[in-house]
Amino acid sequence: MATSSSSSSMVLLMVTYLLVVSIGNSNAQLTTNFYSSSCPNLDSTIKSVVQSAIRKEARMGASLLRLFFHDCFVNGCDGSLLLDDTSSFTGEKMAIPNNGSVRGFEVIDQIKSAVEKACPGIVSCADILAITARDSVVTLGGPSWDVKLGRRDARTASKTAADNNIPQPTFSLSALINSFQNQGLSTTDMVALSGGHTIGQARCTSFRTRIYNESNIDATFAKTRQANCPSTNNTGDNNLAPLDLQTPASFDNNYYKNLVNQKGLLHSDQQLFSGGSTNALVQTYGSNPTRFTSDFVAAIIKMGDIKPLTGSNGEIRKNCRRTN
Repeated sequence: MATSSSSSSMVLLMVTYLLVVSIGNSNAQLTTNFYSSSCPNLDSTIKSVVQSAIRKEARMGASLLRLFFHDCFVNGCDGSLLLDDTSSFTGEKMAIPNNGSVRGFEVIDQIKSAVEKACPGIVSCADILAITARDSVVTLGGPSWDVKLGRRDARTASKTAADNNIPQPTFSLSALINSFQNQGLSTTDMVALSGGHTIGQARCTSFRTRIYNESNIDATFAKTRQANCPSTNNTGDNNLAPLDLQTPASFDNNYYKNLVNQKGLLHSDQQLFSGGSTNALVQTYGSNPTRFTSDFVAAIIKMGDIKPLTGSNGEIRKNCRRTN
């Protein structure tokens, strides 16, 4: 009788342990071959739309990469950023870091429409964002990687979390490090992912204070930027400047070379090379493009593992802008 009782206890302990492990490792359910049988043409379907969008406008590649980043930093990589406001919740699109800044939603709509034709009701919007980010980087000359898939879509969004969780262009180095640490990402991950600013553009409102008031900026570079970003608020606020002075439509390591030369466009960019703990890594990435791309790939895969909805959690949205 005692043996039977002790074996029952052992079974119960094992079940409890397995439950804890499975809950703790929800991202372990993401796999690179998740849709290999249910949607075999998924990669080619998404890639063709991404390439077409970037051919029309090179800046779109950076915008699509940024959507993935801004989605993952708010309650995990769950497609919540894509939801429009409803009567029951305010979405994330109007949050301070997103309002008038995030873009490319219509491209995601086009991709979702193409994917739904190929395999209806199978692929989540969250996974579409992850694949689209990879294809955007590749299309602009950057590295490729096998994307882990199997995420499901959130049924709600959080403007408050978007306001608080997404790093801001005004952040100090310590604020940037903390922001990434809160998502389980290291300082190395943060510096590598910041290299995404080797593509794309920023609005005058994001860098005005830096080009007029900061001293750790190349004087000629500051003057060049001032020509298209007047010092007066509300004048030219939406005028754009490239985040990477040299090759804004190529995914390379020039972003880091610019930082070493005090030509970072955003305050938060230049913080990575301002006498702090990340100086050495910035110099490494500036001189070693292979190291940068390998660290970037490792970091973006890790970012894609942030709190995914899997199994029976969430849903597969038919339309990325609204719940089913």
